[in-house]
Amino acid sequence: MELISKYFTQLTDNQKNQFEKLQELYEDWNLKINVVSRKDIDELYLRHVLHSLGISKIQPFLAGSKILDVGTGGGFPGIPLAILYPDVQFHLVDSIGKKIKVVEEVVEGLKLQNVKATNARVENVSGNYDFIVSRAVAQMETFVHWVDGKIAKKSEHERKNGILYLKGGNLAEELKVYKNATIFPLKDYFEEAFFETKSVVYLPLKFKG
Repeated sequence: MELISKYFTQLTDNQKNQFEKLQELYEDWNLKINVVSRKDIDELYLRHVLHSLGISKIQPFLAGSKILDVGTGGGFPGIPLAILYPDVQFHLVDSIGKKIKVVEEVVEGLKLQNVKATNARVENVSGNYDFIVSRAVAQMETFVHWVDGKIAKKSEHERKNGILYLKGGNLAEELKVYKNATIFPLKDYFEEAFFETKSVVYLPLKFKG
């Protein structure tokens, strides 16, 4: 929790309590349904919570925004972002039912009012969103195909609506067809060694060009 407070100094008491509860909730649910690797559960705040919140360093969300989290797994990046932005609506989607079960239980445990969880393939989810977030669930070209038509045309933020994708490693080859993609290295925002190779990729609505 000290790790979160280090980079996010304006948290309310309620937000601090919610972040603190994450460890207990995930440890409990991980015993029943393994959604986070054994190694990662010990470093939950570094590898999952703070990593998820890296998106907010690139793009803060305005109140009333709608965010879609594709392939959320156990709720990342959606749940940490939902704690950080209580006035933003988050829709967390995963095709694996047991993972969505964990998401629903964590959301209930935290009393989050701004999260909807759906067990489905994203292609079968309707609606439009300001931003679509995810943690490296597929190659970018595949991901763009999955979410086609789900980004709202009207942008309320200064940055154009689009995809915010948490990715690791060398991204040059994967992104060469996306001339308007921007890579934001997370080591520019977080000093921990874990973030040396981690980035947020921003891809605006006009995907190619």
